[in-house]
Parts: sequence; C-alpha cells; structure tokens
Amino acid sequence: MHNTSQPSPVLIEREGEILSFTLNNLAHGNEINGAMFDAMLAVLRQEALTPTARVLRIRALGEVFCTGRERAGRDAASVHAEVSRLIEFKRMLRASPLITIAEVQGNAHGFGFGLAILCDFALVSSSAELAFPEMRKGLPPAAIMAYLGDYALPKAAFPLVLFGDAIAPEQALQFGLISEVCAPHALGARADALSARVLQLDVDGARNCKRFFQLAQENSLEQNFRLATEMLTVNTLRLMQSR
Repeated sequence: MHNTSQPSPVLIEREGEILSFTLNNLAHGNEINGAMFDAMLAVLRQEALTPTARVLRIRALGEVFCTGRERAGRDAASVHAEVSRLIEFKRMLRASPLITIAEVQGNAHGFGFGLAILCDFALVSSSAELAFPEMRKGLPPAAIMAYLGDYALPKAAFPLVLFGDAIAPEQALQFGLISEVCAPHALGARADALSARVLQLDVDGARNCKRFFQLAQENSLEQNFRLATEMLTVNTLRLMQSR
C-alpha cells in the first residue's frame, strides 16, 4: 500500500536541546498558513510553560526562506482571528525562553523578513533578497511596524515599509535588522557553531539574560535598575549555591 499522506508544511524536530522549525510549503513559496501557525504556536506555548530545549532554529527547504503569510480571511471576524493568531505567534517567539536563530537561505519577504528580524540571531545568505512588499498592494504592514523601530532607526526603517523596495543582506546588516551575512554554503555550519556556543552557557543564566535584555528595551531606566537589583541578587545566590 502506498503512503498517500502529504508532507507537513512545517517540520518540527528535536535533537537533544535543539528544536527546529523547518518551513516546507514549497509550492507556495514557504508562505506560512494557518495550520503551520497552529503547529508552531503549540510548541512555543509548551516551551514557555516547561522549557525542554535551549535553542530554536527556524529554517526552510527549497530556494526561498519565506515569502509571506496566507491571507485566507474573507470577513471581519475571520480576518481579525487570522491577524490575532499572527500577532500571538510573533509575541510568543519574541518572548520565548529559547535562544532563536533564523537561517535565511533564500528570499525573505513580508512576514518572512519580519520573522527573521524577531529571532535573537538572523543569519542570512549573501544571495538572499529581503523586502517588505505589502504597501505595493496598499496594505500597511502594521504587524511589522509594531517592532521594526526596536531594531532599526526610523529614517532607515520607514522607507523599507513605505516603498517595499528589496534590499541586499549587507544593507539589512548595516541597518541592524540582521546579525550576519553568510556565504550560502556556510550558512548551516555557522548556525551549528552558534547553537553549540549557546549550549555551552549556563542554562538559567542564558534564559535570564534574554528575558532581562528584552525587558530593558521596554521599561524605563528606573524600572530596569530595580529589576537589575533583583536579578543580580537572585542569580548571584544561585551561582554561589551551585559551587
């Protein structure tokens, strides 16, 4: 009997303490559809409650990384639900206790580019094209603009979303939107090496470092000083007790 089941549009795998989401929706340019969002969200929610991995690698099969997201909603209720799920995914990914690495081997447009930016590390092939093309259809990319200013200065970020022009990875690196530009053949090895460095860190220390770094971007200086006092006290005691 032949296996007629269709391959999953997102492959979710674990290898030791490394979790990976591999986009596999090749027929649609690795566009993220509802089922893919649901599958990845379920894992992110579980990891938020009980972290079992330490690194999340987001990558893709085929020639492109991700060319956007599915827009299946046709009325106010369904569009609102679709957008709410999108925002929840972005929120969960940014707040995840995992150190996240995007491996952008090909073109990343719209949601795909935004997804890479949200990861803690965005490694991009030198052959990739990056763009926010939504305004070319008259749709302001609000879900991306909500956080784009956290990564790039306004004078660099605004033209990207207003005009939708594609940029080279070197320009995205200059703007602060990605972490590294890699030769296409070296991308996987660089992600392997980065994952290995993360796994060498103290588990709780790395998670607390990410959490505080993100809180510090959102809070006032006085709030950060109070949080720093608490975090340094708790973590110093934890390390003293472990010796």
